[in-house]
Amino acid sequence: GTGSSILSALQDLFWLSKSKVEKQLQIISVLQWVLTFLIMGVACTLILMYILCTDCWAIAALYLAWLVFDWNTPKKGGRRSQWVRNWAIWRYFRDYFPIRLVKTHNLLTTRNYIFGYHPHGIMGLGAFCNFSTEATGVSQKFPGIRPYLATLAGNFRMPILRDYLMSGGICPVNRDSIDYILSKNGSGNAIIIVVGGAAESLNCTPGRNSVTLKNRKGFVKLALRHGADLVPVYSFGENEVYKQVIFEEGSWGRWVQKKFQKHIGFAPCIFHGRGLFSSNTWGLLPYSKPITTVVGEPITIPKTDNPSQKEVDFYHSIYVDSLIKLFDKYKSKFGLPETEVLEVN
Repeated sequence: GTGSSILSALQDLFWLSKSKVEKQLQIISVLQWVLTFLIMGVACTLILMYILCTDCWAIAALYLAWLVFDWNTPKKGGRRSQWVRNWAIWRYFRDYFPIRLVKTHNLLTTRNYIFGYHPHGIMGLGAFCNFSTEATGVSQKFPGIRPYLATLAGNFRMPILRDYLMSGGICPVNRDSIDYILSKNGSGNAIIIVVGGAAESLNCTPGRNSVTLKNRKGFVKLALRHGADLVPVYSFGENEVYKQVIFEEGSWGRWVQKKFQKHIGFAPCIFHGRGLFSSNTWGLLPYSKPITTVVGEPITIPKTDNPSQKEVDFYHSIYVDSLIKLFDKYKSKFGLPETEVLEVN
């Protein structure tokens, strides 16, 4: 009857409304991370300097005193918070794309690991969601393994931002930090290094699967020095979420990017995603494209205090082959044609 029709209409309206609310929460969750990535460090520094010039200067002075006292904490494994890693906002972040973590092999808690993450993408969204939050269940899929996502050390010189990053288990990608985690923090540690770094981000664009790896061997040397197993990781879809202007080698644009990369540590990219209110406009929000991160089979690495270049080259070649095999095995399952080839530069 009429009553049933009205009830049905109200139910449809309710579910539509719930769906819209969830979509908006997903957008907000991703937007806050994008703004964190782009401006939080600089913004917090400026705000702190401003507070020092006001009647509330004592608050800023106390924080600066704490900063001096706590300066070396990022180099000693940081200060992760399971509460922050389990925030509901990260589940909305995950569902926006969506992001998925695929386990292919078990990891022993008696070993330490270095995960090589590929590709970098513009912001490494898959790396962050999978390893700095519990949104995709990394602790359940790899019980007893503590993941540490390594990022630019300069981020840990920024007030407030450093504490926010550490709460997710993020650490500086420098030798002091990695040495501490792999030698003085017991076993069951996994450091995730985005091997291609800023150089790789310059070539990321939708439809292209390219990694910067041929001359990146420092992570292999670290693995040998600590006897940490190497694990290839590939994120299908990481390059699809932003569109970038690619400057050709030898152009003025690429020259500027390389100068920034050399002297500052990151390369400025000209990129865009979708707008805040419409997917048909340009903006800072990434496109909602699926990102599937596949964690491959660990490569057993012997402990060698002073590895020779020959040893480094040998295990590097094994790692490259393992990454290519991982890509070839899973590419068709995640939307790529069988003819797709991983470009290793």
